Amino acid sequence: MRLMADTTQADERQAKRSEKQAAKLAREMQAFAKSHGGSAEGQLAHIGRGRIRVALVGANGEWGNLVARTHEAAEKAAEKAGITLHDDFDGDLAAKVRTGRYEWSRMAGIQVGGPSND
Repeated sequence: MRLMADTTQADERQAKRSEKQAAKLAREMQAFAKSHGGSAEGQLAHIGRGRIRVALVGANGEWGNLVARTHEAAEKAAEKAGITLHDDFDGDLAAKVRTGRYEWSRMAGIQVGGPSND
């Protein structure tokens, strides 16, 4: 009997942790959207070790990434934040990304520093 109670408590703790992370991610997504044109869209991708990358593209074309512990937490956060999720990072979503000198210099092999996009 005690084993079942321990499992239930562990499940409850995990659920609370997941909700807490989803709320934090939602706040970060909302802040990103607010500072990049008022809205954002995103795409979720598994990056290994049970982590999910949330790629965000703001209305102004700026982009960024967040990492979630679970796919469920990332989806909940996007829903709370009002972020539209796409299945793939191509087509319409990719066309909205604005890259600048900084990204081009990183693609050329310079990993630290580089000019800003301004």
